[in-house]
Amino acid sequence: QVQLVESGGGLVQPGGSLRLSCAASRSRLSIYTMGWYRQAPGKQRELVAAITSGGSTNYADSVKGRFTISRDNAKNTVDLQMNSLKPEDTAVYYCNTSPITTRLWGQGTQVTVSS
Repeated sequence: QVQLVESGGGLVQPGGSLRLSCAASRSRLSIYTMGWYRQAPGKQRELVAAITSGGSTNYADSVKGRFTISRDNAKNTVDLQMNSLKPEDTAVYYCNTSPITTRLWGQGTQVTVSS
């Protein structure tokens, strides 16, 4: 079965940085548009960044200029560099295709931004 595994989350102070990684098994991610999603308690899941097979990127307004999505096709990973983190970035972060493939949802990785 194809599985997506997120890693890299943690606790960071406001203004700090984290780098999240998404790794896939049994499938090449290179042919898909991939996204990083997040869900905070009491809030809807939102797409924060996406990258196409050709490398074009899109970002939610709330993270533009702070987050960078990238992909390494040789490693079969999709990363999210998160800089200048704010408390409102606190959420569980997930990767998935865009549009979403429901069966691919993993456990996500927790990002907590707090002083």
